[in-house]
Amino acid sequence: MQAAKQTEFTLSDSDFNKISAFVRTRTGIVLSERKRDLVYSRLVRRLRALRLDSFAAYCDYLEGPDGDQEHGSLINAITTNLTGFFREAHHFEHLAENVLKPLVRERANGQRRIRIWSSAASTGEEPYSIAMVLRSVVPETGGWDAKILATDIDTDVIAHGKAGRYGADAVERMPEPYRSRYVGPEQGGRVQIDQRVRNLITFKQLNLMDDWPMRGPFDVIFCRNVVIYFDKQEKCVLFDRMAELLQPNGWLYIGHSENLLGITDRFQLQGRTIYRRVS
Repeated sequence: MQAAKQTEFTLSDSDFNKISAFVRTRTGIVLSERKRDLVYSRLVRRLRALRLDSFAAYCDYLEGPDGDQEHGSLINAITTNLTGFFREAHHFEHLAENVLKPLVRERANGQRRIRIWSSAASTGEEPYSIAMVLRSVVPETGGWDAKILATDIDTDVIAHGKAGRYGADAVERMPEPYRSRYVGPEQGGRVQIDQRVRNLITFKQLNLMDDWPMRGPFDVIFCRNVVIYFDKQEKCVLFDRMAELLQPNGWLYIGHSENLLGITDRFQLQGRTIYRRVS
């Protein structure tokens, strides 16, 4: 196998394999050979920042006394954060009509608690979209306790999400009722998400492969466009853990290119990439 064709540095098979093994051990993400150019383009910036002259030196740095400080930067660089407000719009329509409205009716005379987890929150567009739907459906009065946990492995995108500021172009395709109600006026090309929405969300850094501090139970989990990077065994473990955190009959939304066929029998398909816990 030939080393990838790069100009500034050479990413050898040995170095690529070491980096791939490091990433997989810590995140569960599988970096196949076709991801070699991505690894190069993402990490060459780290080599420059650290003033290293080769990927071999970078691998040595990761294993050296200062390596622990670099681990987070490496993971932040490698993880892909493609997202958008109300991406896969049918999920949010289903959330409003088939999940939240029935929950409000069912719990009106009981414990008025709703919990949702956005497990790959990226820069915050997904949890803010959930929060806008939640705020539009769940009464703001009457003692309702509704909260959203937004997690991601990447500390940089978590900070971005927590700030709640976006380029004006990022909200252009947001449905008008939500945009006019929950997005502030443009200032200097940027907009601020309304505090009423932001108050619903807690942003936390979390590696899905580590122990989870939360105990649930959740009514809904969004786990979209994450497991495409995991192998089958890791997918089985992940979705079993999520089933344990969900309420009986709780809901799971996954990505448009993902499915649970042959992965778990704890969920039943209810619609396009929409599942419900059955055991």
